[in-house]
Amino acid sequence: MDIEITAGEKEAGILSAEHLEHATNALEVDGYVILNGVVEVAHLEILLAKMKEDLKTILSRSDTPFQFTTSNVQQDPPPFPPYLFRDILVNPFVIAVTKSILGGGLKNTFYSGNTALPSEIRQPVHPDTGHLWPRMRVAHPAHTIVVNVPVVDVSAQNGSTEIWPGTHLDISSHVHEGTIRVMQENIEARRAVCPPIQPTIKRGGVVIRDMRLWHAGMPNLTDEPRPMIAMIHQAGWLASGKLTFAKGSEPFLEDSELSTPADFVDMPIDYLGRHGAYDFKK
Repeated sequence: MDIEITAGEKEAGILSAEHLEHATNALEVDGYVILNGVVEVAHLEILLAKMKEDLKTILSRSDTPFQFTTSNVQQDPPPFPPYLFRDILVNPFVIAVTKSILGGGLKNTFYSGNTALPSEIRQPVHPDTGHLWPRMRVAHPAHTIVVNVPVVDVSAQNGSTEIWPGTHLDISSHVHEGTIRVMQENIEARRAVCPPIQPTIKRGGVVIRDMRLWHAGMPNLTDEPRPMIAMIHQAGWLASGKLTFAKGSEPFLEDSELSTPADFVDMPIDYLGRHGAYDFKK
Protein backbone atom coordinates (compact mmCIF):
# COMPACT_ATOMS: atom_id res chain seq x y z
CA MET A 1 0.00 0.00 0.00
CA ASP A 2 1.12 3.55 -0.81
CA ILE A 3 0.06 6.40 1.48
CA GLU A 4 0.44 10.01 0.38
CA ILE A 5 1.23 12.26 3.32
CA THR A 6 -0.92 15.41 3.14
CA ALA A 7 0.20 19.01 3.52
CA GLY A 8 -1.81 19.19 6.74
CA GLU A 9 -0.04 16.16 8.17
CA LYS A 10 3.36 17.60 7.25
CA GLU A 11 2.53 20.92 8.86
CA ALA A 12 1.35 19.23 12.06
CA GLY A 13 4.09 16.59 12.00
CA ILE A 14 1.47 13.98 12.87
CA LEU A 15 0.04 11.10 10.86
CA SER A 16 -3.76 11.24 10.66
CA ALA A 17 -5.75 8.56 12.48
CA GLU A 18 -7.05 7.28 9.13
CA HIS A 19 -3.59 7.01 7.58
CA LEU A 20 -2.18 5.38 10.72
CA GLU A 21 -4.92 2.75 10.65
CA HIS A 22 -4.33 2.06 6.95
CA ALA A 23 -0.57 1.80 7.45
CA THR A 24 -0.91 -0.51 10.44
CA ASN A 25 -3.36 -2.76 8.63
CA ALA A 26 -1.08 -2.93 5.58
CA LEU A 27 1.90 -3.93 7.71
CA GLU A 28 -0.09 -6.60 9.51
CA VAL A 29 -1.69 -8.07 6.36
CA ASP A 30 0.76 -7.39 3.51
CA GLY A 31 3.92 -7.01 5.56
CA TYR A 32 4.83 -3.60 4.15
CA VAL A 33 3.62 -0.05 3.58
CA ILE A 34 5.07 2.92 1.68
CA LEU A 35 4.80 6.45 3.09
CA ASN A 36 5.35 9.01 0.34
CA GLY A 37 6.71 12.49 0.91
CA VAL A 38 8.07 12.16 4.46
CA VAL A 39 11.78 12.95 3.86
CA GLU A 40 13.17 16.22 2.49
CA VAL A 41 14.63 15.71 -1.00
CA ALA A 42 17.33 18.29 -0.24
CA HIS A 43 18.61 16.04 2.57
CA LEU A 44 18.75 13.09 0.18
CA GLU A 45 20.69 15.19 -2.34
CA ILE A 46 23.38 15.85 0.26
CA LEU A 47 23.55 12.15 1.15
CA LEU A 48 23.62 11.06 -2.48
CA ALA A 49 26.70 13.11 -3.31
CA LYS A 50 28.57 11.78 -0.29
CA MET A 51 27.47 8.16 -0.70
CA LYS A 52 28.46 8.09 -4.38
CA GLU A 53 31.92 9.29 -3.37
CA ASP A 54 32.10 6.78 -0.50
CA LEU A 55 31.09 3.96 -2.84
CA LYS A 56 34.38 4.34 -4.71
CA THR A 57 36.26 3.64 -1.50
CA ILE A 58 34.12 0.61 -0.68
CA LEU A 59 34.52 -0.90 -4.16
CA SER A 60 38.29 -0.41 -4.00
CA ARG A 61 38.51 -2.79 -1.03
CA SER A 62 39.80 -6.31 -1.64
CA ASP A 63 37.02 -7.58 0.63
CA THR A 64 34.11 -5.57 -0.77
CA PRO A 65 31.01 -6.26 1.39
CA PHE A 66 28.84 -7.85 -1.28
CA GLN A 67 25.40 -9.15 -0.26
CA PHE A 68 24.74 -12.54 -1.85
CA THR A 69 26.02 -11.34 -5.24
CA THR A 70 28.39 -8.78 -6.73
CA SER A 71 25.37 -6.69 -7.72
CA ASN A 72 24.57 -5.52 -4.20
CA VAL A 73 26.96 -4.03 -1.67
CA GLN A 74 26.40 -3.06 1.95
CA GLN A 75 27.04 0.65 2.45
CA ASP A 76 26.66 2.73 5.59
CA PRO A 77 25.65 6.37 5.33
CA PRO A 78 28.06 8.68 7.19
CA PRO A 79 27.37 8.53 10.97
CA PHE A 80 28.28 12.18 11.58
CA PRO A 81 27.10 15.71 10.69
CA PRO A 82 26.45 17.26 8.21
CA TYR A 83 25.05 13.99 6.84
CA LEU A 84 22.59 13.22 9.64
CA PHE A 85 18.94 14.30 9.42
CA ARG A 86 16.10 13.89 11.90
CA ASP A 87 13.55 13.20 9.16
CA ILE A 88 15.57 10.07 8.37
CA LEU A 89 16.73 8.97 11.81
CA VAL A 90 13.67 9.82 13.93
CA ASN A 91 10.92 10.51 11.42
CA PRO A 92 7.65 11.02 13.36
CA PHE A 93 5.45 9.54 10.62
CA VAL A 94 7.54 6.38 10.46
CA ILE A 95 7.73 6.09 14.23
CA ALA A 96 3.95 6.41 14.54
CA VAL A 97 3.58 3.35 12.31
CA THR A 98 6.30 1.20 13.88
CA LYS A 99 5.13 2.09 17.39
CA SER A 100 1.59 1.06 16.51
CA ILE A 101 2.95 -2.40 15.71
CA LEU A 102 5.79 -2.83 18.22
CA GLY A 103 4.45 -0.78 21.13
CA GLY A 104 6.20 1.74 23.32
CA GLY A 105 9.90 1.51 24.10
CA LEU A 106 10.88 0.69 20.51
CA LYS A 107 14.46 1.30 19.46
CA ASN A 108 16.57 1.66 16.32
CA THR A 109 19.31 -0.97 16.27
CA PHE A 110 20.71 -0.51 12.75
CA TYR A 111 21.90 2.34 10.55
CA SER A 112 23.34 1.03 7.32
CA GLY A 113 22.04 0.34 3.83
CA ASN A 114 22.66 -1.30 0.52
CA THR A 115 23.57 -0.06 -2.91
CA ALA A 116 22.46 -1.83 -6.09
CA LEU A 117 25.28 -1.59 -8.61
CA PRO A 118 24.66 -1.49 -12.36
CA SER A 119 24.20 -5.18 -13.13
CA GLU A 120 21.85 -7.76 -14.60
CA ILE A 121 22.22 -10.01 -11.55
CA ARG A 122 19.52 -10.50 -8.91
CA GLN A 123 19.62 -11.79 -5.34
CA PRO A 124 17.86 -14.99 -4.24
CA VAL A 125 14.55 -14.55 -2.45
CA HIS A 126 15.02 -14.30 1.31
CA PRO A 127 13.72 -12.69 4.51
CA ASP A 128 16.19 -10.77 6.69
CA THR A 129 15.11 -12.79 9.70
CA GLY A 130 12.60 -15.47 10.56
CA HIS A 131 10.15 -16.25 13.31
CA LEU A 132 11.53 -16.23 16.82
CA TRP A 133 10.74 -19.90 17.43
CA PRO A 134 10.85 -23.02 15.22
CA ARG A 135 7.85 -25.22 14.40
CA MET A 136 5.31 -22.40 14.57
CA ARG A 137 1.72 -23.36 13.75
CA VAL A 138 0.80 -19.75 12.99
CA ALA A 139 2.95 -16.66 12.62
CA HIS A 140 3.46 -14.55 15.73
CA PRO A 141 3.13 -10.73 15.67
CA ALA A 142 5.96 -8.59 14.34
CA HIS A 143 8.99 -8.04 16.55
CA THR A 144 11.32 -6.22 14.14
CA ILE A 145 10.57 -3.77 11.33
CA VAL A 146 12.90 -2.55 8.58
CA VAL A 147 12.73 1.08 7.46
CA ASN A 148 14.20 1.65 3.99
CA VAL A 149 14.87 5.17 2.71
CA PRO A 150 15.70 5.28 -1.03
CA VAL A 151 18.26 8.01 -1.70
CA VAL A 152 17.16 8.25 -5.36
CA ASP A 153 13.93 7.57 -7.23
CA VAL A 154 13.54 3.80 -7.50
CA SER A 155 11.74 1.61 -9.99
CA ALA A 156 12.18 -1.76 -11.66
CA GLN A 157 14.63 -0.07 -14.02
CA ASN A 158 17.23 0.71 -11.35
CA GLY A 159 16.70 -2.21 -8.98
CA SER A 160 13.69 -1.50 -6.79
CA THR A 161 13.59 -4.30 -4.21
CA GLU A 162 11.31 -7.20 -5.10
CA ILE A 163 8.70 -7.63 -2.34
CA TRP A 164 6.53 -10.70 -1.71
CA PRO A 165 3.33 -9.44 -0.01
CA GLY A 166 2.04 -11.48 2.90
CA THR A 167 5.07 -13.73 3.26
CA HIS A 168 5.90 -12.41 6.73
CA LEU A 169 3.10 -14.74 7.86
CA ASP A 170 4.53 -17.76 6.03
CA ILE A 171 5.72 -20.57 8.34
CA SER A 172 7.02 -22.96 5.67
CA SER A 173 10.64 -22.14 6.47
CA HIS A 174 12.61 -20.38 9.17
CA VAL A 175 16.16 -19.36 10.06
CA HIS A 176 16.48 -22.25 12.51
CA GLU A 177 17.02 -24.48 9.45
CA GLY A 178 20.40 -22.77 8.90
CA THR A 179 19.62 -20.47 5.97
CA ILE A 180 17.37 -17.56 5.10
CA ARG A 181 17.19 -18.44 1.41
CA VAL A 182 13.63 -19.44 0.52
CA MET A 183 13.38 -22.85 -1.12
CA GLN A 184 12.35 -22.80 -4.77
CA GLU A 185 9.31 -25.00 -4.16
CA ASN A 186 8.04 -22.51 -1.57
CA ILE A 187 8.67 -19.63 -3.96
CA GLU A 188 6.63 -21.21 -6.72
CA ALA A 189 3.83 -22.14 -4.34
CA ARG A 190 3.65 -18.56 -3.12
CA ARG A 191 3.85 -17.13 -6.64
CA ALA A 192 0.66 -19.00 -7.51
CA VAL A 193 -1.11 -17.33 -4.58
CA CYS A 194 0.36 -13.82 -4.71
CA PRO A 195 3.22 -12.90 -7.07
CA PRO A 196 5.91 -10.39 -6.05
CA ILE A 197 5.95 -6.69 -6.86
CA GLN A 198 8.64 -4.09 -7.54
CA PRO A 199 7.33 -0.74 -6.26
CA THR A 200 8.13 2.59 -7.85
CA ILE A 201 9.02 5.14 -5.16
CA LYS A 202 9.87 8.81 -5.54
CA ARG A 203 12.64 10.30 -3.42
CA GLY A 204 11.17 11.32 -0.10
CA GLY A 205 9.23 8.08 0.25
CA VAL A 206 9.98 5.43 2.87
CA VAL A 207 9.30 1.68 2.80
CA ILE A 208 8.36 0.11 6.13
CA ARG A 209 8.35 -3.69 6.13
CA ASP A 210 8.17 -6.59 8.53
CA MET A 211 11.69 -8.01 8.71
CA ARG A 212 10.31 -11.51 8.00
CA LEU A 213 8.94 -10.45 4.60
CA TRP A 214 10.46 -12.23 1.61
CA HIS A 215 12.31 -9.90 -0.75
CA ALA A 216 15.26 -9.77 -3.14
CA GLY A 217 17.65 -7.22 -4.60
CA MET A 218 16.96 -6.88 -8.30
CA PRO A 219 19.03 -5.96 -11.40
CA ASN A 220 19.93 -2.30 -11.77
CA LEU A 221 19.72 -1.80 -15.53
CA THR A 222 20.92 1.83 -15.44
CA ASP A 223 24.44 3.25 -15.39
CA GLU A 224 24.06 4.76 -11.91
CA PRO A 225 24.23 3.05 -8.49
CA ARG A 226 21.01 2.93 -6.46
CA PRO A 227 21.76 3.63 -2.76
CA MET A 228 19.19 2.95 -0.05
CA ILE A 229 19.45 3.54 3.70
CA ALA A 230 18.20 0.88 6.11
CA MET A 231 17.24 1.11 9.77
CA ILE A 232 15.77 -1.54 12.03
CA HIS A 233 13.07 -0.65 14.54
CA GLN A 234 12.86 -3.33 17.18
CA ALA A 235 10.58 -4.13 20.10
CA GLY A 236 12.14 -2.80 23.30
CA TRP A 237 12.20 -6.21 24.99
CA LEU A 238 14.56 -7.74 22.42
CA ALA A 239 18.27 -7.70 23.25
CA SER A 240 20.47 -5.54 21.02
CA GLY A 241 23.84 -3.88 20.83
CA LYS A 242 24.74 -0.24 20.29
CA LEU A 243 25.31 1.89 17.20
CA THR A 244 28.25 4.27 16.86
CA PHE A 245 27.90 7.92 15.96
CA ALA A 246 30.30 10.84 16.14
CA LYS A 247 30.15 12.99 19.24
CA GLY A 248 27.94 15.95 18.40
CA SER A 249 25.34 13.73 16.72
CA GLU A 250 23.15 13.54 19.82
CA PRO A 251 20.66 16.27 18.74
CA PHE A 252 19.73 14.25 15.65
CA LEU A 253 18.51 11.38 17.85
CA GLU A 254 17.12 12.97 21.00
CA ASP A 255 13.56 13.83 22.05
CA SER A 256 11.87 11.04 20.16
CA GLU A 257 9.63 8.09 20.96
CA LEU A 258 12.25 6.00 19.18
CA SER A 259 15.36 5.42 21.26
CA THR A 260 18.73 4.83 19.59
CA PRO A 261 21.16 2.90 21.80
CA ALA A 262 24.49 4.40 20.74
CA ASP A 263 28.02 5.30 21.70
CA PHE A 264 29.09 8.80 20.70
CA VAL A 265 32.82 8.95 20.02
CA ASP A 266 35.25 11.76 19.25
CA MET A 267 37.51 9.63 17.06
CA PRO A 268 37.25 8.69 13.37
CA ILE A 269 34.65 5.99 12.66
CA ASP A 270 35.60 3.38 10.05
CA TYR A 271 32.11 3.27 8.59
CA LEU A 272 33.41 2.30 5.13
CA GLY A 273 35.43 -0.67 6.31
CA ARG A 274 33.49 -2.30 9.14
CA HIS A 275 31.38 -4.71 7.06
CA GLY A 276 32.45 -7.87 5.28
CA ALA A 277 30.99 -9.85 2.40
CA TYR A 278 28.34 -12.41 3.28
CA ASP A 279 26.01 -14.83 1.60
CA PHE A 280 23.24 -15.08 4.23
CA LYS A 281 23.70 -18.84 4.35
CA LYS A 282 23.28 -18.82 8.12
